[in-house]
Amino acid sequence: MSIGRGDWSLADVALAVGGDVRDAPGDPAAVPVPGPVVLDSRAAEPGALFVAVRGEHVDGHEFAAAAAAGGASAVLAERPVGVPAVVVDDSAAALARLASASLQRLPGLRVVGVTGSSGKTSTKDLLAAVLERAGETVATQGSFNNELGLPLTVLRADASTRWLVLEMGARGIGHIAHLCSVAPPQVGVVLNVGSAHVGEFGGPAAIAQAKGELVEALAPDGLAVLNADDLAVSAMAARTSARVVRFGLGAGADVSAEDITLDALARPRFRLRTPSGPAEVLLRVSGEHQVLNALAAAAVGLEAGLSPEDVAEALSSADARSRWRMEVVERADGVTVVNDAYNANPESVRAALKGLAAMGRAEPARPRRTWAVLGEMRELGDTTREEHDRVGRLAVRLDISRLVAVGAPARAIALGAELEGSWNGESAWVPDVDTAVALLHDEVRPGDVVLVKASRAAGLERVADALLAEPPSADPSAVPSPEAPA
Repeated sequence: MSIGRGDWSLADVALAVGGDVRDAPGDPAAVPVPGPVVLDSRAAEPGALFVAVRGEHVDGHEFAAAAAAGGASAVLAERPVGVPAVVVDDSAAALARLASASLQRLPGLRVVGVTGSSGKTSTKDLLAAVLERAGETVATQGSFNNELGLPLTVLRADASTRWLVLEMGARGIGHIAHLCSVAPPQVGVVLNVGSAHVGEFGGPAAIAQAKGELVEALAPDGLAVLNADDLAVSAMAARTSARVVRFGLGAGADVSAEDITLDALARPRFRLRTPSGPAEVLLRVSGEHQVLNALAAAAVGLEAGLSPEDVAEALSSADARSRWRMEVVERADGVTVVNDAYNANPESVRAALKGLAAMGRAEPARPRRTWAVLGEMRELGDTTREEHDRVGRLAVRLDISRLVAVGAPARAIALGAELEGSWNGESAWVPDVDTAVALLHDEVRPGDVVLVKASRAAGLERVADALLAEPPSADPSAVPSPEAPA
């Protein structure tokens, strides 16, 4: 049963979250709350439960009446709001309790948690595509991976769901442990330990400690799927009582890949190697780094009872499901725009640059001019300048044709490229998105490949939008975001 399928009443919600019913006409047990559960009053529909959360700039309680007018059956709130509501001390905590209560009503479902410093969303999408071959699957939408987004995903599951794939982000020690307490996983996938948000964590050891909370939450009959190529991840085997399966390209991997090649759009082809035999895979997503993501998904699919051939077919037919992650669009004039502007850290930027370089040299007889349009990588703490400098230098070493660094925090990228010493005018720094767009409109030519990559706050998706002659994407959210891309 699920709150999304008409099984809940207002009284059931109050009991699950430990709240008091206010302003309800008649018996709360007679007020159906079939769902869905929403944070945005504009998404309210007949039967919805609107969760009123107080954000830094906007208080969701102010939109309770609008949600009710849109058809919401009730509101989960921290104070009476003049419409049927369950009043609690903390709306976000109550949302987590509601998700846990809903999950307890679904004993036939298996929870798969996915974490890592980078690649979570891409892997989650590939994993969902694979597990759909093994049964009804619900997966995190976009990067709804924090204390708000994860419960919302859980509450989309119902009695028909067999696999629940949950992306788990963290900005500190204990965050993933909390998410696992909301939705205890039977399978935990850890991709890597990198430098994303190192400024908040304080160092790589703390990041590894946080990511490893996922495998610590597994029961002895669970499964830990670990990256054999990342020493910090592979060492997490000592932190779990669950069975361990490793994926990777090096020694010690149970699920691996060989004969990797890239096509003109940097989409990998490889032979999947498994204990049950090999199978050929041709991914529809770009970047050699996607091979490891695919191997992680394959490891879980095999454990779900799929054959190597079934896994390979699922991976080969899987399209990107989340926006702005190596999203490749070809213009009519032959310009290829690679929009990877959702988020950025040193590891993901290096992977994106390598993918860009591969696109440029895919046809040696007809090399393409490559552009790297890069913005700030946030939350790197004391390593900020050094990491931005390294990115600029790497662009030179990869022989990227042109580099455009956007915004004051990204200036060190352009300086790093210049100091590398092998460029003459190929690197430019511009103060803002509008200037970057003007430069690109003037200088990009048919056949060029343009990568756009930065942390979300930099807003570089507007550069890609402009190149594709699409209007900028607005974010009208009136509540705290359920996305936390750590």
